[in-house]
This record gives sequence, structure tokens and C-alpha cells, in this order.
Amino acid sequence: MKRLSLLGAVAIGIVLSTVPIISSAQTPQPYAGLQARPIKALSDQQIDDLKAGRGMGLALVAELNGYPGPVHVLELAESLRLSAEQEAKAQRLFEAMKAETIPLGEKLIAQEIDLDRQFASRTVTESSLVTATQAIGTTQAALRAAHLKYHLASITVLTPAQVARYSELRGYANGMHHGGSHRH
Repeated sequence: MKRLSLLGAVAIGIVLSTVPIISSAQTPQPYAGLQARPIKALSDQQIDDLKAGRGMGLALVAELNGYPGPVHVLELAESLRLSAEQEAKAQRLFEAMKAETIPLGEKLIAQEIDLDRQFASRTVTESSLVTATQAIGTTQAALRAAHLKYHLASITVLTPAQVARYSELRGYANGMHHGGSHRH
């Protein structure tokens, strides 16, 4: 249970890190205007990203360590000179990723709506808070794992030269760590 709580806390931190935060030293009202959000903890962009199955930076650890994501592989298919077979494999990974991440995103939105509703209606208790945040953390961890899983699978579609080219095209060839090996 401690491990799930830790994973949940990490996942919450990652999602919340995508929300711009203004230092309270800069303004005494850093959250002014956010009270009008339909879901207080999620921006409209985050909601759209969750509904569309977009990564929202959840797979940066993979992306920045040389594990391309299927959507970016497809976007760069011509520049990477993907074969028809490679492109078809990347497309299948992309579709499977969407099929897995969109329901998780919708689940996360519903869980955030529930937590928001508990606070708005003043019915939140310590017990319901723990239950809700643990559920949110579990869903966030599952969502991140899903995105990472497809980065892990995508590298098996490309040759080492294509992975290196991908890194160049994405702008992070310098300083890229290529530890370990990958399958083809």
C-alpha cells in the first residue's frame, strides 16, 4: 500500500507540474481566476489532453532517454524513412496506446470531478479524501505506465540509426543517453 501511495504521489506531482504556478512572492493571488474552472485541479488543456490520450509529459523519462513515442514516430515517418512495415507497426502501437490511455484519462477526469464535488459540497471527510486521492494516484500511475509502455514498445520498431535520427529531429541528440540495448 505504501508503494501505491508513493506512486500516486509521484503521479500527482507530475500532472500538477504541468500547471503553471506563479510564485506567491510575485503575487498574493496566484490562483485567482482558477476558481471558475469546472474541475479545479485540471486546466481545460489538461482535460482535452486526457480525453484525447495525449501524453502530457508523462513519458518524458522515456522520450529523453532515447525511447521514441509512437505518435512522434508517425509524425516523423518520412524523415525517419520508415518502411511500410515499420509504419504499420507504429500505427498499431499508437492505436493501442489511445485505446488504453483515453479510458484512463476519462477515469481520471471523473475521479477529479468527484473530489472537486466533495470539496464544493463540503461533504469531504478525511476518509473520503484518502480514498479519492489514492484512487486518483492509482489512475495517474496507470496512465503514466501506459504511455511509457508504448515508448518501450516503439523502440523495437526502429533501427538504432532511426532512433539516433529521431533524437536529432526532436532536438535532443546532444546529451542523449543511450544506455542499455534494445530489440528489433
